[in-house]
Amino acid sequence: MSGLGAGVQVTLLNNGGDTLTVNANGTFSFPTHLLSGKGYSVSIGMPPAGQNCKVSSGSGTVGASDVTGIAIACSRSAYAYVTNFSSNSVSQYTIGADGSLTAMATAAVNAGSNPVGVAVDPSGRFAYVANNGSNNVSQYTIGPDGSLTPMATASVASGGGANFVAIAPSGKYAYVAAANTTAVWQYTVGANGSLTPMATASVPAGSGGSSLAIHPSGKYVYVPNYYVGTVSQYTVGADGSLTPMATAAVNAGNGDYSVTVDPSGKYAYVANRNSNNVSQYTIGADGSLSPMATATVAAGAEANGVAVDPSGKYAYVANYGASTISQYTIGADGSLTPMATATVNAGNSPWSVAVDVSGKYVYATNRGSKTVSQYAIGANGALTPLTSAPPGTGNTPFSLTTTYAAVLQ
Repeated sequence: MSGLGAGVQVTLLNNGGDTLTVNANGTFSFPTHLLSGKGYSVSIGMPPAGQNCKVSSGSGTVGASDVTGIAIACSRSAYAYVTNFSSNSVSQYTIGADGSLTAMATAAVNAGSNPVGVAVDPSGRFAYVANNGSNNVSQYTIGPDGSLTPMATASVASGGGANFVAIAPSGKYAYVAAANTTAVWQYTVGANGSLTPMATASVPAGSGGSSLAIHPSGKYVYVPNYYVGTVSQYTVGADGSLTPMATAAVNAGNGDYSVTVDPSGKYAYVANRNSNNVSQYTIGADGSLSPMATATVAAGAEANGVAVDPSGKYAYVANYGASTISQYTIGADGSLTPMATATVNAGNSPWSVAVDVSGKYVYATNRGSKTVSQYAIGANGALTPLTSAPPGTGNTPFSLTTTYAAVLQ
């Protein structure tokens, strides 16, 4: 037995019975001894909470000595969620061992009006959706099977045109970029996952706040301002509240829509939809952004979403107007270089791109075709489409996020 999480247990069966409960990694023995010549077939009777387990070499015939070749490998279950702008819903999926998405039995849950951004807290227990049309944030608990259930207080108010929501690495604070109020809304996160507006409910931003990235340290926040081509930058106080930096905003490209920070916290990237490129920055010791010597790199038409893999070696950009994904290597200085194969095909009009929690797969939401393109990340970072058909979504899919299951619910 390997990979079994702390505090959980798995029930094994031999030949459909002879139940054995295992709560630790290592060797195991079934209670009933089988004589030489008897057949055995080991299977999973009840998987551990939040995990999937696979049996290898689990069947055969008992020989003269004990059977020692059976292997059971457990891994954390993973899930994906997609906001559907025109369906006012969130599609929910399980992520297979091969990275493919499968719709849950309840394929979608209700959100507010025109949901855009979606985020999951670091514990994997709570999910949040920014609703552009109803100016609020839907909040959910995540069940052991990954399914979303609205909290008792199903939503909390935010600013007009709520576009994006992000949760601090500590899980204690949440922030919402609201396009129509030139502000970022800020909340504390309760023990039950519910959001409460801070005493100062919002801080100023530029016009058209479209997304939001939190520095891995949790000390800084960045918001692209779509209508004015700048990125607002903030420090995060001990109480989670935001304060604009001395230089409150730095220039980006035209129609800057999406921002991400690399895992090292040294570099930031912004996809500029109207200038078809990506702005690239170094992040100073004080969290402030400085354009690199080469301030931008080319992307495809209407570059809208940007993501970096967990290794910090590769970056991907969703090109809405070209229906492609641009792919880059990230140099030692943080600069992006297009791969030899600079783009791969996506569905019709990909809006956002995300790397899954394992760092092995990439997903893009396709607004035009109402699907999710899914790819495996190769050893060199290049994307290869999965063989399984792209799963369907609701109408006008916008954002996607993935999470591991919370092992202990």
